Amino acid sequence: MRGARSVRVAVAATLVGALVVAGAASDAFDGGEGRLQAAVDDVHGYGFTGVQGLADVDGRVTTARAGVASLATGAPVPVNGYFRMGSDTKTFVSVVLLQLVGEARLSLDDSVERWLPGVVAGNGNDGRKITVRELLQHTSGIANYLDRLPLVATAEDFQAHRFDHYDAAGLVALAMKNPPLFAPGTSWSYSNTNYVLAGMIINRVTGHSWAQEVYDRILAPLHLNHTYVPGDEPTLRNPHADGYTQFAPGGPLVDTTLFNPTSVDAAGAMITTPTDLARFWEALQGGRLLAPAQMAQMHKTVPEPDLAQVFPGARYGLGISSIPDSCGGYWAHAGGVPGMTTLNGVRPDGKRAVVLSMSSELADQASQVSALQRARKLIDDTLCQR
Repeated sequence: MRGARSVRVAVAATLVGALVVAGAASDAFDGGEGRLQAAVDDVHGYGFTGVQGLADVDGRVTTARAGVASLATGAPVPVNGYFRMGSDTKTFVSVVLLQLVGEARLSLDDSVERWLPGVVAGNGNDGRKITVRELLQHTSGIANYLDRLPLVATAEDFQAHRFDHYDAAGLVALAMKNPPLFAPGTSWSYSNTNYVLAGMIINRVTGHSWAQEVYDRILAPLHLNHTYVPGDEPTLRNPHADGYTQFAPGGPLVDTTLFNPTSVDAAGAMITTPTDLARFWEALQGGRLLAPAQMAQMHKTVPEPDLAQVFPGARYGLGISSIPDSCGGYWAHAGGVPGMTTLNGVRPDGKRAVVLSMSSELADQASQVSALQRARKLIDDTLCQR
């Protein structure tokens, strides 16, 4: 969901560069269990209420957890618990659109106006000048509707609006109250509005919701039985850790577990588990979801300045980030919604993957950055170990 307050770090820096973090071990690979647990413990130590991690290295899967699932009960973080993946949803949506491109049902160079006439208009916004590719790559210049959404502003606003229902057209209409940030294709700015529009285009092309197409094309074929689009349902399936948001530095952690995820729609509504999300990334990079021509399009990148503030050299493709590491780089997408932050990484061949879920959002940027740098070190160590 990145933006406004979500994944405050790379939008104050989305989510993650120095690899040197106090307390982070860097000894030889120990088989996985100890290293993953040490990293999860370190991330928890920066103030996150709960952390769960999974590493799959050439078929060997290890898991770790730290902290509590609930501040009220003190119950431990569940093993392989459900969590809101946030903006990883964008990668699923991009895959669906690229599959439709491969089926010659639309083109990346089609204008938004062709599929959604009159939707992107007003205050200088012009859907005739914006392509599907520019939506997926965040080079459209369209403003982020989250900047006008009270849900992410303050604890009081969250409590007042957390169960509000939103439809996609309404979210886009919020963004249309702002002028474009730049002319299409001339710069880069992360905007959740782009992917709400992408979901609307999927519906227009197929006659089905983006959620149905994600299920039919990705979740069902890969047997990702613990990944789903919740619709208006504000709860998560069990087991799960509760999510907490610190709305101001030094302020209390506010329980933000329950809210209506229609507020993030195709930009960030999906729920998953570490096992399922790792399997998705491995299948994607393993060539099981996209033909080579569409995969090549997905991997065409431009500089991603938000993420590059904490991950130098980060670049953005079509719903996917390219992040340099010590062995050549990996693919990923950070995610964040109120109370939950997701990080991941997968080798280009899909044979190694790491997933981390943190059930807090902190207003303290120093702690957030340190935790994400620590997470990045774990991803690098795991994906690059010999």
